[in-house]
Amino acid sequence: MTQARRLVAEALGTALLLAAVVGSGIMGERLSGGNVAIALLANTVATGAALVALILTLGPVSGAHLNPAVTLAEALHGALPWREAAMYVTVQLAGAFAGVAAAHLMFSEALFTASLHVRSGGAQVFSEFVATFGLLSVICGCSRVRPSAVPFAVGAYITAAYWFTASTSFANPAVTLARSATNTFAGIRPADTPGFIAAQLTGAAVATLLFRWLAPAVAVSRYEPIK
Repeated sequence: MTQARRLVAEALGTALLLAAVVGSGIMGERLSGGNVAIALLANTVATGAALVALILTLGPVSGAHLNPAVTLAEALHGALPWREAAMYVTVQLAGAFAGVAAAHLMFSEALFTASLHVRSGGAQVFSEFVATFGLLSVICGCSRVRPSAVPFAVGAYITAAYWFTASTSFANPAVTLARSATNTFAGIRPADTPGFIAAQLTGAAVATLLFRWLAPAVAVSRYEPIK
């Protein structure tokens, strides 16, 4: 695939992921009658299912990173040139904000609104370290032995991590920044994003380095782009 196609795939996939995250959060909150657990369950199922579908669809084109932490891990492995990794991250960020805007338009919300949802404190930040460490561990480990299972493993892990982490597992810097622009169920206060992103990048780096020792297979992207 050409570089242009890979970049469009990353932007599109990240946009659709954020539309699913934010849109299902709005829908879940509106239909749950104030029951936060039900709203979170709806948000969880939609996000996990969307991840599986998007990775299956776009994986053969770009690898379906949809996440700067994954892209940087791929570059650290040597599976993606750093220059292209920078372009991936740029389009992922643009796509993430486009996805938030799309969700808001679908539900008649303002295009962007700074979130007031407080997600601060050491427990939240540590949760993001654990969430992203686990995500990259799943990707690194599964891609070495069963690359075709990665979409399902990622979807299953994120579905579980919504519930076992205090932060509800953002595990993605682009998702974190974009969710600061939605004052809805899925939002995060802009002031809380730096701690989340630092924890995510640290968790991704630790998992990547650990799996270079734990499972020292040839470092390859979880999908080989179609030539």
